[in-house]
Amino acid sequence: MSLETDIKQKKFRNSYQKLSINLKYTSNWLGYREMDLFKEHDLTSQQYNVLRILRGQSCSGVKVSDIAERMLDKNSNASRLIDKLLAKNLAKRTSCPNDRRAVDVVITDEGLALLEAMEPALLEIETSLSEALTEQEADQLCTLLDKLRKSE
Repeated sequence: MSLETDIKQKKFRNSYQKLSINLKYTSNWLGYREMDLFKEHDLTSQQYNVLRILRGQSCSGVKVSDIAERMLDKNSNASRLIDKLLAKNLAKRTSCPNDRRAVDVVITDEGLALLEAMEPALLEIETSLSEALTEQEADQLCTLLDKLRKSE
């Protein structure tokens, strides 16, 4: 379907207004698809993002400030998110070997197992994207989105 049909709006001020609305609408559309999966596993999208960051660090821990820098949602409170993951035993704190005052966060085996359990459903979402766009089109769209963000 087209944006016009989906939101029942026939006219836009210009192509840039349409683009802005389409980006928000599409982001929400994708977010809602993922949200059902996250709810099923008692996670938020932000908690999932933190788990992905921790998994990417493998066995080495990462400081809360570094997690906050890498978050997709820059308005997220990384400390609060980590506290929730600690309470669910999906992450744990470890002392930083380089700075005794600092604390690193690492993913637990339970956290890794949860991500692994979620993988098939996330692959389904990716597959639906691949049914709509070729890999070349996906790369081109990524390039255009990167270009858009660099215009700041």
